[in-house]
Amino acid sequence: MVARAYTVAFEGVEARSVEVQCAVTPGMPAFSVVGLPDKAVSEARDRVRTALSSMAIALPSKRITINLSPADMPKEGSHFDLPIALSLLAALEVIPKDAVEGACALGELSLDGSLVPVVGALPAAMAAAEEDRTLLCPKASGAEAAWVGAANVIGAATLADVVRHYTGQSPLPPSEPGEVVGAPANRDLRDVKGQERAKRALEIAAAGRHHLMLVGTPGSGKSMLAARLPGLLPPLSAIEALETSMVHSLAGILDEGGISRDRPFREPHHTASMAAIVGGGRRAGPGEISLAHNGVLFMDEFPEFPRAVLETLRQPIESGEVMVARANAHVNYPCRFMLVAAANPCKCGYLSDPARACSRAPICGEDYMGRISGPLMDRFDLRVDVPPVAFTDLDLPASGDSSATVAARVAEARAIQQERFRDTPDMRLNADAEGEVLTKVATPDEAGRALLSKVAERFGLSARGYHRVLRVARTIADLGGSDAVGRDHVAEAVSYRLNGAAES
Repeated sequence: MVARAYTVAFEGVEARSVEVQCAVTPGMPAFSVVGLPDKAVSEARDRVRTALSSMAIALPSKRITINLSPADMPKEGSHFDLPIALSLLAALEVIPKDAVEGACALGELSLDGSLVPVVGALPAAMAAAEEDRTLLCPKASGAEAAWVGAANVIGAATLADVVRHYTGQSPLPPSEPGEVVGAPANRDLRDVKGQERAKRALEIAAAGRHHLMLVGTPGSGKSMLAARLPGLLPPLSAIEALETSMVHSLAGILDEGGISRDRPFREPHHTASMAAIVGGGRRAGPGEISLAHNGVLFMDEFPEFPRAVLETLRQPIESGEVMVARANAHVNYPCRFMLVAAANPCKCGYLSDPARACSRAPICGEDYMGRISGPLMDRFDLRVDVPPVAFTDLDLPASGDSSATVAARVAEARAIQQERFRDTPDMRLNADAEGEVLTKVATPDEAGRALLSKVAERFGLSARGYHRVLRVARTIADLGGSDAVGRDHVAEAVSYRLNGAAES
């Protein structure tokens, strides 16, 4: 007689159903796990045996075989412990077989029988809902998984609690969804003295999710400006929060078992590897670009990143998703993020200051910024020079709008865009617009078209650059509450496009 339990195997953000079969047959005593298990899954037999022993459940002197079906799919992770234990308990008739077959289980077992939280509870709950099964998981993962309202989620602290639940001795209550309360914003845009043009660019980038490049001398405020960007962005919508949290669940970085409505702000160091930025590693996990999905990826000292790492950003920036291809895995991760890059103008950082520049100026600046390829630079919608601020200006009172005021304008502009693209699910903001949709919503008036044509011919705008100017102009018009894109909107968009860099 074969007993069955169900769990999932992860391929990117997708959770594939796995049937855990257990057969207890006569023969030499043995406990084997088959079906392409990795080391963590193979070791589950020892954890399960010891956990059952702690509950005074002795294994029979027979051959125990666990098969993970489909057998040709690689199985990775410690979350297979609980379904293996359930199938074995069902085979031993400790718990009802039909109850076990109606659940999708995942969880790691400690030697004393307690359940340890595992990654991927949220995608697993999605898969359980699709198959109309109850999700059984560790109690610490229940608040995260319960966000999938279509799935009934049961969180258990120990394996003994699971047994009592299925035998009717002490049924477990359904888990309630939890939400991580975001930290209060304590970085205000008014703290940045001067830099009004950079602040304006930051507002435009936030409103339309446009990619932004900040170039300036050391200490001019590039990192300070970028750090205030999260305070300008509206909270994640319910759909965006679920999308982002599924990636964070796989990476194991969801705090307190809940979903946050704060937009992610990732700032990897320039020594990060390609696998850390794009995704990969032994389990082809998500990288920083996917962890920044629906949020911001801030890359300080941009030219210092390895050239190969920078070039891998080109395709994800355009498509909004990345495929991590390995010999044994091909997985897709979403990565619709806003890229904010900061760079010094040259290696020494003082190219514009003759008194402090090195002896290789201006060649050093060309060599340093030359580390960023033309095709990658072409993908930045806004390019802003951040000049140094005189120390005498640091004592001046705060000027300009506060983060709250700018955030209100950004929210209004994004609301306009959501209404505009409500019938095109692949497009949410102006940065996503393309093809006929872009032509329809962003074509400027006659004066604007004339200016854009003149600029395109004079500076040799690429087709990508031409369309990105249109998108930025549309965002500027939205911030101004204008239905039409006019000459002034195009002129401002062009000024950011050509600022500090010639077209490649």
